[in-house]
Amino acid sequence: MVRILLADDEAMIRAGVAAILGVDPAFEVVAEAGDGREAVDLAISHRPDVALLDIRMPKLDGLAAAAEIRRVAPGTAVIMLTTFGEDDYIAKALDVGASGFLLKAGDPRELIAGVHAVAGGAAYLSPKVAQRVITQLSGGRMGRGAHARDRIEVLTDREKEVLALVGEGLSNAEIAGRLFIVEGTVKAYVSTILTRLEVRNRVQAAIVAYEAGLVRQDR
Repeated sequence: MVRILLADDEAMIRAGVAAILGVDPAFEVVAEAGDGREAVDLAISHRPDVALLDIRMPKLDGLAAAAEIRRVAPGTAVIMLTTFGEDDYIAKALDVGASGFLLKAGDPRELIAGVHAVAGGAAYLSPKVAQRVITQLSGGRMGRGAHARDRIEVLTDREKEVLALVGEGLSNAEIAGRLFIVEGTVKAYVSTILTRLEVRNRVQAAIVAYEAGLVRQDR
């Protein structure tokens, strides 16, 4: 069972997200918060597997709440809920340790897939969000893509395969199943990839995978 904390200052949004999550019997919304400070307190008391946080909330915004949750409840992975008008926040969310980014107006199937991925230890970028993250961070897609392709040349062919699957949002277990290797080997590959690419987490590695063209943009 994946235990979820849902935080948004709009009750109707919380109700809608909770209804979508309720379709999957593997999910349980254990707590709901209407502001960032409450979200941090509930993360401490409930220790959920995943916290879904709106970026803009009163008392403590989603970015600050995410950073605090990662500090006080490191076992809780964080997914940020964003809108198209909040591009400036996305790069900052990467820095505070968010593992996923989803659009509020996105496909409900992405919400379910994203929570599963992040709960399994993977990163998840909604395809549309991924495109905007890349654009926001790059300031120029063509130059950024060429740089990313140069960066991945330090990787072996097998490591590139693993990186592509990280970019697709697969967990270590799913990557192991796809490549017919054991999960421990995947963990070793991911650790090496992060080191060689000089990135701090799977989300940043996934962005490199997108930029380098290892991940299909229409998935």
